[in-house]
Amino acid sequence: MGEIGLRVQPPSEKCDDPKCPWHGHVKIHGRYFEGVVVSDKGKKTVVVERQHYHYLKKYERYELRRSKIHAHNPPCVGARVGDRVLIAETRPLSKTKSFTVVAVMKRGG
Repeated sequence: MGEIGLRVQPPSEKCDDPKCPWHGHVKIHGRYFEGVVVSDKGKKTVVVERQHYHYLKKYERYELRRSKIHAHNPPCVGARVGDRVLIAETRPLSKTKSFTVVAVMKRGG
């Protein structure tokens, strides 16, 4: 099991997924975000919602915005709906997926 470049604990389970950053051949690079899993209906795919602030110059205030990102969910990580996860950017894994779940920060309900 290799080091992926982030200070997170590797998963205790082992998997044979080639798109897993821990046990496969996919390298992570670029941006990484923390968000909440809002859907896990896709096969090995989760939808992560992240909230961020955007500054409005006209009103000199911030507004809260949301964005949804599709991410690959390796079997060794196994994120479910309600979990707070860390996702990292990879090469394009499919038409809509360019991120992968690296770690589950907090299990939700």
